[in-house]
Amino acid sequence: MNREQLSEVAAIRLDAKPLTGASSDWDVLLDRIGDKNYVLLGEATHGTHEFYKARAEISQRLIMEKGFNTVCLEADWPAAYAINSAIKSDDVHPIVESFEGFKARFPEWMWRNTDFVTFAGWLREYNQELRKPHQRKVSLYGLDLYSLRESMAAVLKYLRDKFPEAAERCTKRYACFDGFEDSQSYGFAVSLGAHGSCKNAVVQQLLDMNRLLAQRSKPPPDEVDFAARQNARVVKSAEEYYREMFSESRDVTWNLRDSHMVDTVGEITKFFDKMYPTQPTKCIIWAHNSHLGDARWTSASNRGEHNVGQLMRERFPAQVYSVGFSTHTGTVAAASEWDGPVRHKHVRPSMSGSVEHLFHSTGIPRFVLPLVDGSASEVALRAQKQERAIGVIYRPETERLSHYFGVVTSRQFDAMIHYDVSRAVEPLDMTPIKEKDAPETYPFGV
Repeated sequence: MNREQLSEVAAIRLDAKPLTGASSDWDVLLDRIGDKNYVLLGEATHGTHEFYKARAEISQRLIMEKGFNTVCLEADWPAAYAINSAIKSDDVHPIVESFEGFKARFPEWMWRNTDFVTFAGWLREYNQELRKPHQRKVSLYGLDLYSLRESMAAVLKYLRDKFPEAAERCTKRYACFDGFEDSQSYGFAVSLGAHGSCKNAVVQQLLDMNRLLAQRSKPPPDEVDFAARQNARVVKSAEEYYREMFSESRDVTWNLRDSHMVDTVGEITKFFDKMYPTQPTKCIIWAHNSHLGDARWTSASNRGEHNVGQLMRERFPAQVYSVGFSTHTGTVAAASEWDGPVRHKHVRPSMSGSVEHLFHSTGIPRFVLPLVDGSASEVALRAQKQERAIGVIYRPETERLSHYFGVVTSRQFDAMIHYDVSRAVEPLDMTPIKEKDAPETYPFGV
């Protein structure tokens, strides 16, 4: 290790706060968050137990001590809305019954895991303990746009129940998608010129929903109305996403997706601030580091990408606090290919020159690191380094190419949480395939 690396390690050691397992571990974060209204809690993988557990603990304290009242997920709106309904009800059925919507799409384990179910159960208990009649319960919503079919079905069900004539118009508009096995097939057909775009149909349907709800005065639109309108927004965004999926540039769909997620946060804030004018919306967002770490300070910006973290900082200045997560080695729940079975896969030790390897070199097993402007660690992390991102697919055999990208950590996040050795989440209803012990020459096998 050269002198510069030693200096970086010493800087991190100076500011890192070791995690002991006590609730007070998160005091430093709550102090730094102050009175901000939006807290972004990332993850370096979509399948690490420690990340889910820490986000739950931090979220619980934000809800209890700082009045946060909304949790938003990198998840589909219809599936998450079922959990939202469950945590606000007095139903005695097991909370896990509200997770059925996450069976519809890969990766099921991302939210159907024991850690997140436990957190959802806590949210329901917390809401049930609220006794004041007008006290705002904690809500939980999905921000993503993949649920084209599910959201169309939800819009139609709502209209058939409340506006039958509008349901007939909606049925005719959404019939534009008939005949396609899945959403990707629609996008592919449009890209080949084999089918016309459904853009006008979904835009007209959203405008129709807006008109219907704007005309409502008695009773005024409630959360059910809002959820239906949001499903219409998802259909509009999803149509564009799948239509652009086969364009030459991946950046178009990435930007569409992250813009939709931030727009959804804005819609939630606007709706509930009107409903509860004395209880402003304070939102916690759970998503991957690659969505929540400000893209302007990553190599993704070179490709023209923006993300949730960047857009949130731009849209809500001085109101956002973002936390990234990292790990050096351990296991992770991930697949080897899209739609493949979930496995408990070995995470290769982080590569030299990465943020994770720097954190590993401190010798501190787990810690939280506030990146305060001008502090020793913040200055040390102004230099660009590599950062690892493991999504739902993990390919250790091509790890450097598949899973690392350039970042300036001290600008990307406001704080980092590091677990040197971490373990995989436990899926609810799948028996993960556990890899055999890795040979000494892993992953090359020679």
